[in-house]
Amino acid sequence: MSESEFKKKTKVLIDDLKSVCANYGLGNHASEFDIITQVFLYKYLNDKFIYEAKRINPVLAEAENFQTAYEAMPESERKFLLARIGNKAARLQPEQLISYLYNNSNQPDFAEAYFDGTLRSISADNVNLYSVKSTSGAKDKMFDDISLYIKDSSERDAFCRALINKVVDTNFERMFSEKYDFFAEIFEYLIKDYNSDSGGKYAEYYTPHAVARIMAAILVNETDVHGVKVYDPSAGSGTLLMNIAHAIGEKNCSIYSEDISQKSAGMLRLNLILNSLSHSIPNIIKGNTILQPSYSQERFDYIVSNPPFKLDFSDYREDLTKDSFKDRFFAGIPNVPKAKKESMAIYLLFIQHIMYSLSEKGKAAVVVPTGFITAQSGIERSIREALVQRGWLRGVVSMPSNIFASTGTNVSIVFMDKNADKNQVVLVDASKLGDTVKEGKNQRTVLTRTEENQIIDAMNQKRAMEDFSVVVNAEQIEEKNYSLSAGQYFDVKIEYVEITADEFAEKMTDFENNLSKFFRESSILEENIKNTINKLKYV
Repeated sequence: MSESEFKKKTKVLIDDLKSVCANYGLGNHASEFDIITQVFLYKYLNDKFIYEAKRINPVLAEAENFQTAYEAMPESERKFLLARIGNKAARLQPEQLISYLYNNSNQPDFAEAYFDGTLRSISADNVNLYSVKSTSGAKDKMFDDISLYIKDSSERDAFCRALINKVVDTNFERMFSEKYDFFAEIFEYLIKDYNSDSGGKYAEYYTPHAVARIMAAILVNETDVHGVKVYDPSAGSGTLLMNIAHAIGEKNCSIYSEDISQKSAGMLRLNLILNSLSHSIPNIIKGNTILQPSYSQERFDYIVSNPPFKLDFSDYREDLTKDSFKDRFFAGIPNVPKAKKESMAIYLLFIQHIMYSLSEKGKAAVVVPTGFITAQSGIERSIREALVQRGWLRGVVSMPSNIFASTGTNVSIVFMDKNADKNQVVLVDASKLGDTVKEGKNQRTVLTRTEENQIIDAMNQKRAMEDFSVVVNAEQIEEKNYSLSAGQYFDVKIEYVEITADEFAEKMTDFENNLSKFFRESSILEENIKNTINKLKYV
């Protein structure tokens, strides 16, 4: 099955689930996204379990009806099967499979006793494998009671029955032998509907895949990487983490993340499960990275982040000024604006936190507002100066406008490397690349793969290209007041045209005549203005 067929199959299932939600009054409701992603997660866990079970047990692989064969399996054999599957898939009992629910969908109290009850039991049975921890150590549940989204209790059985009817005939087993990014397809296809009104509800969780691919390809530019720790202190949906994990190799890295949003933690868990990274789920933390970092004693080999640019943290700003935070926030704490507290530049704290969290061989890529790279004073300049003076700055890529459909803020990517070369810092101006496309009410700039590779090659090959990239050293950056804008280092080219003395005299005469004309017109305008003012009378 080709990737295009995978995508078509995924989108058809999503549309079917959306249709069910619409038929029960939940179309475009806040809960619709949660319902679809959770039902899709259940479908994934079901099909992945069947796929792994068939690989291990020939009887199940050859059975005409998997459900019947699995139910008939002696309990001792079933336990052995689950032990062999290990953490490759969720551990599911016969009564937890979709086919079992379908066979019993006409039973009384189907929604509560069968549908929600099954999802609760799957969550409980796999808590150590798939649950996300909060800073306090409490573990969350994988699934909500989905039937409760329907307020009319008399419709709940029918609603859950409709959901099961949509997923029972779709088979994703063949996809598991391919490296198909389920989550990217689900999230990108859904996000357009939930991301209206200048970014909408889910914009905070999403980083465009072009940006994520560029960051990963530049950070991981060696071929043999093993046993490394990868961290995102503001993980969102995990797009950045997934791309760098794919670049390194899922088995060669451990993922760590923090995010204050419960919604984000849930989506990241789904992303890890769907991308063969479930071994890192215990490392997902829901908490306040800035105030109470769970990994303050850890150091990471790779860090990626698209932090929130503006956010009100005035409630705990004063706590951050204590001595215990000074090592982490060496450049200072942003002040609380008089007008809009929500515009506090919290991203400056994330950058400092990332610098603090790098291992001795650590590398990082951070999305920042482009204004950060040229600010003449303040915390911004102090951070840039520290990066240059410490020799940690590998380079900067200034991205095109509207690369994020959810915000008009121009962004750049700052690349750090504790073993960077002070004499070869690469600055790239990619602002002119890409094509503009319309997505709903928003415009978005889309890069081609060729343009992505142009950016990646300039950084990795340390290549200077006219009006696109430049390679500079620390002294040159210091002379420019630590500006990291590539355009300020481009050569200014003046084209000279040979002309004769007569041609020069003719041009100068034209200039003088034009100036005289403009001066006369200016005098007339001045006289008219004076006359108009003199005619004004007080009434």
